[in-house]
Amino acid sequence: MELLRLLVLAVLALEQGVAGPTETVGNSSEGLLEFSLGKFRYFKLNKPFPEEAVLRDISSNATFLIFQIHSQYQNTTVSFSKTLLPSTSGTGTDKGLVFILRPEQSMCTWYLEAVDAEPVQSMAVPLSYSERDPVPGGCNLEFDLDIDPNIYLEYNFFEISIKFAPANLGYARGTDPPPCDVGMSQDSRWRLRYDVYQYFLPENDLTEQVLLKHLQRMVEVPQVKARAIKVVTLTANDKTSIYFSSLPVQGVIYNVIVWDPLLNTSAAYVPVHTYACSFKAMEGDCSSLGRVSTKVFFTVFALLGLFICFFGHRFWKTGFIFMGFFFYILITRLTPIKYDVRLILTAIAGSVGGIFLVATWWRFGILMLCMLCVGLVLGFLISSVIFFTLLGNVKVFRDDVVFWITFSCIAIIIPLVFMGCLRILNILTCGIIGSYSVVLAVDSYLYTSLSYITLNVLKRALNTDFHRAFTNVPFQTTDFIILAVWGMLAVSGITLQIRRERGQPFFPPHPYKLWKRERERRVTNILDPSYHIPPLRERLYGRLAQIKEFFQEEQSAGERTPLLL
Repeated sequence: MELLRLLVLAVLALEQGVAGPTETVGNSSEGLLEFSLGKFRYFKLNKPFPEEAVLRDISSNATFLIFQIHSQYQNTTVSFSKTLLPSTSGTGTDKGLVFILRPEQSMCTWYLEAVDAEPVQSMAVPLSYSERDPVPGGCNLEFDLDIDPNIYLEYNFFEISIKFAPANLGYARGTDPPPCDVGMSQDSRWRLRYDVYQYFLPENDLTEQVLLKHLQRMVEVPQVKARAIKVVTLTANDKTSIYFSSLPVQGVIYNVIVWDPLLNTSAAYVPVHTYACSFKAMEGDCSSLGRVSTKVFFTVFALLGLFICFFGHRFWKTGFIFMGFFFYILITRLTPIKYDVRLILTAIAGSVGGIFLVATWWRFGILMLCMLCVGLVLGFLISSVIFFTLLGNVKVFRDDVVFWITFSCIAIIIPLVFMGCLRILNILTCGIIGSYSVVLAVDSYLYTSLSYITLNVLKRALNTDFHRAFTNVPFQTTDFIILAVWGMLAVSGITLQIRRERGQPFFPPHPYKLWKRERERRVTNILDPSYHIPPLRERLYGRLAQIKEFFQEEQSAGERTPLLL
């Protein structure tokens, strides 16, 4: 048996020498990973111990392979050789290489290595394609690899951008690839189409196991089409870059399917994922949304909102202050300053706006103006909800002029429609906006897509490039529950206020006129006990004198007994 084993090893070694440096002797020793086509394998990579990946028994029908490796946030390197070169290796959390097979070749080798000192839990899979399938990244002119099937992702607070290299037509083993930029006929790569897909991970789940499990659904073409959302289709004339709204803490996977309409064949690029946050950052990492200051701030904000939801019309001035809070709060959240300072400025700005609105009502009593401000807040939210739907991704609204004109018209129409029944307008605003504050509070404890109803609009107002971003968000079980709570609170608050205010005056009288009338009555009516009350200035001086006497030492009274005559 030992002699037979040595004979087999010698034959395989001879085949390696004839076939080239990409084949190796198959064994199960340490440092060697055996792979099968289309089957995922989990393993851990350590920096001092690189692994060698081997794929055997490749079908003669396959003309090229895509080997890809994935990890959650630690970088790994995949290479054609042990010597790492930019043109033959790739480093990242989602990387892959295209291997063009030679005639009669049936075995391939890749080299895997961890970049960080810590062990990296990884998942890898090799996939094969035939000569009729397009080659992802086959016409790469921008990135380092000759054939680059990878998707390059970048993100910031506002948006996520993905870029990829154009594909080429498929070709048989041992033949030259079709030229990339010779002519634009239907016999060239210009006939190819690119379908961009988006897949949302379960909300509020940052575990490694869940990510790697769901990445398996975004690797092969049939599963991508069945499980992911197709966002857009690009032609060969379009730029191979797409932008999406950034969703911090929410895991998202992107992939591109290149399709040959003439042969009706397709191939998948290497999927890429992001949480739009850093797992390694000391400040502002993926757990920063759970800060104590955030929870306290938005919990207080939600309590105020609940009070307005059920009692906003009765407590008139408090409702005005809340409207100012809501109008300023999200804008201040987006300023690039320190987080805790941002919360303080949010409270100050909201208070100032609310007090200004109260002061305007108290002094001038202009009901229409105050109700217009209140109605615009409701119109802002309703317009934001409309563009939160699929309507927000319609191509015509990518033009900022068209978007803002439409958005403003919807926001203005709401208060104009209710100008004949201002009490109903105020009660509706208190119920809907007050209950929405609960949604914002929940978002500080766990992720919910409903907070992006208003956040997407404010992002677009503050970032001039946000118009190009697709604003898709996940809508999962948590969102349905929070939406139901929002609806029940709004309906309950509106119903309670309408029933309680039935038979009551629509609005309280003008405060300044009441104060002025009362002052004149006190001046002219000497029988009114308040007539004899000293002016405010004298009362303040008297109070200060009493306080001053309290802190003075008591003077000696001298002889206390009466003198005898």
